[in-house]
Amino acid sequence: MTIDNQQYQVQGVPLLDIASEYGTPVYVYDGQKILDQVATLQNAFSSVNLKIKYATKALSNINILKLMKKAGTGVDAVSIEEVKLCLHVGYEPSEIMFTPNCVAFEEIQEAVDLGVMINIDNIPMLEHFGTYYGNSVPLCIRLNPHILAGGNAKISVGHIDSKFGISILQLKHVLKIVEVHNLKVAGLHVHTGSDILDAEVFLKGAEILFDAAKEFKDLQFLDFGGGFKVGYKEGDITTDMVEVGRKVSAAFKEFCKNYGRELEIWFEPGKFLVSECGYLLVNANVVKSTPASTFIGVDSGLNHLIRPMMYDAYHGVENISRVTGPDRVYTIVGYICETDTIAADRKLKEVKEGDVLAIKNAGAYGFSMASNYNSRLRPAEVLVLDGKAHLIRARESFEDILRHQIDIGL
Repeated sequence: MTIDNQQYQVQGVPLLDIASEYGTPVYVYDGQKILDQVATLQNAFSSVNLKIKYATKALSNINILKLMKKAGTGVDAVSIEEVKLCLHVGYEPSEIMFTPNCVAFEEIQEAVDLGVMINIDNIPMLEHFGTYYGNSVPLCIRLNPHILAGGNAKISVGHIDSKFGISILQLKHVLKIVEVHNLKVAGLHVHTGSDILDAEVFLKGAEILFDAAKEFKDLQFLDFGGGFKVGYKEGDITTDMVEVGRKVSAAFKEFCKNYGRELEIWFEPGKFLVSECGYLLVNANVVKSTPASTFIGVDSGLNHLIRPMMYDAYHGVENISRVTGPDRVYTIVGYICETDTIAADRKLKEVKEGDVLAIKNAGAYGFSMASNYNSRLRPAEVLVLDGKAHLIRARESFEDILRHQIDIGL
């Protein structure tokens, strides 16, 4: 998201006005930034038949999904609930890829009944699918290429010890199952992880995927997952989409030539499309000095943004209440009964109680991973589009905490 450093505006809307109108904590999303990121990916792969399948898990508000649809993307869903959410906002079943992991076969059956593309990532489920459906339902097979790539170990999913995908070393077993059940394999899928910088990583995965694809004669697409890196701080190196698009497209076109016909190339970006669009606005409740640090305690925490605690993720922070004044070094912490450090040893304009801080790169895996831990309420969400702020999710109330609990009269 591009923000005026002097006035802290998004599309001309001051962030302080949003905090004042809707309260804090509140998630704010720049809709234009999302559209720009989609266009960047589309332009990078303009020479091939590209299909973008937005990773719904990154940010699943129905208005964001509608914006993605308007921009021309499909979606990747990892649960039956996400499938239903995407159908609810108007996606056609043919635009939805269902990539579950470790689910019961009943969930697969429900997705088949809804008409979406099924992506199978383990051999027992593949055998079960073949026994039940034979060649009556097309499917995709997710392969594990045994490539260690990405940032934090928790988001590296293509290595040999990952629970995701069928090992490329088990390809012969997969081919036997496909042959026995006459399975209609429409696509192959790999995903190595997140925060991938180098086009060579995608090319390495492509080489493995191309080699496997030769064994499947009726493919419609190859899916390369996602994992493009975005910037979290000044000077961060990010994925060079022009280079990735050029090199991967060239390799893909050469494969299609050898395969005998043109296939679709799929990507499933999540963070790349929505991370930079989002800010979490929080209030400084207390400024507390200790012999070691000066803490800013805010009205949020790991219940709203767990990435710094779960992934050691870096999120920039700005004091948007003060654009002038002395700089001080602070550690920003939450109000949860855990050590929920949002940012350590950060230089901000001097913070006073009541100031509003903006936590950057909060669009991806922010609200979608939020919880009611400590019985705290989840925040509101606001989408800025065409220069206007829209409330797209109301702040939870105490009644929401009680809504599904049943008093048995003890």
